[in-house]
Amino acid sequence: MATRINKYLSQVGYCSRRVADRLIEEGKVAINGKIPEMGTKVEEGDQVEVDGQRIEKSTKQKNIYLAFNKPVGIVCTTDRRVEQDNIIDFIKYPTRIFPIGRLDKPSEGLIFLTNDGDIVNKILRARNNHEKEYIVSVNRPINRDFIQRMSNGVKILETITNNCFVKQLGPKKFKIILTQGLNRQIRRMCESLGYRVQSLKRVRIMNIELDVPTGKYREFTKEELLELNGLLENSSKTFD
Repeated sequence: MATRINKYLSQVGYCSRRVADRLIEEGKVAINGKIPEMGTKVEEGDQVEVDGQRIEKSTKQKNIYLAFNKPVGIVCTTDRRVEQDNIIDFIKYPTRIFPIGRLDKPSEGLIFLTNDGDIVNKILRARNNHEKEYIVSVNRPINRDFIQRMSNGVKILETITNNCFVKQLGPKKFKIILTQGLNRQIRRMCESLGYRVQSLKRVRIMNIELDVPTGKYREFTKEELLELNGLLENSSKTFD
């Protein structure tokens, strides 16, 4: 059965569909030696290459799901040629995996890595309202007004952020739970209110909490994966 090229690259565990779309746009993908258009389908027997490397579908591929505690300074990219401090070289996992979403370079904490491209879109799509929890420290004391304004939505990137849960933990520290994934959202929200983030750690994604030392990873437990799949059942379906 024919499969869209971005879905094919996701299914074989090469990268997420989002990254596949970018690779296609950049002309780095070839089907039978020709550069495809977005949406081109791969037929049985077609030869797919990325940057000249043959990509083959394995029927024995085991799905991998990792919870990794990203250190500050590591970049969530699979492009090892562009960024030396990339997450793939840091982890050195024996088979190809890629991160689900990202944490920016100055941030730390929980990020998932997988070779299961189908799970990526369900987790990332903002309309699925999947919670991500962060602990944040800023450069000066916060107060009730700051907490309320952060909770009720802040204007950034020509939009108003969704209402969210925010709780003060200390003079300059707070917890925030987001269901959005805007670029550098927490940092931009704080900057909009006149604060600067000094440290930002993600401590939970959906049902999975950060419980490994900095720079270490572990596999999801069977119970976590079952619960995660249950939470994803009602998520928007991935595109074919």
